[in-house]
Amino acid sequence: MPFEKALELLSRDDKFKATIYAMNTLLIHKGIYTQEEFQKLFVEWASKHGKNLNEEIHSESSISV
Repeated sequence: MPFEKALELLSRDDKFKATIYAMNTLLIHKGIYTQEEFQKLFVEWASKHGKNLNEEIHSESSISV
């Protein structure tokens, strides 16, 4: 599908999601950062900005996989 067609079909929110997906995928594949680094920063942001996520995030991070 051409890029312009995808732009036509996607909602504003989906365009944003596609942009984030594309940017993160490129950055990971180019070795700018790792998936683990991305996930750590994602959780960091969520813990600072999430309303009821703080307790759940902290309890999840103490569980080893």
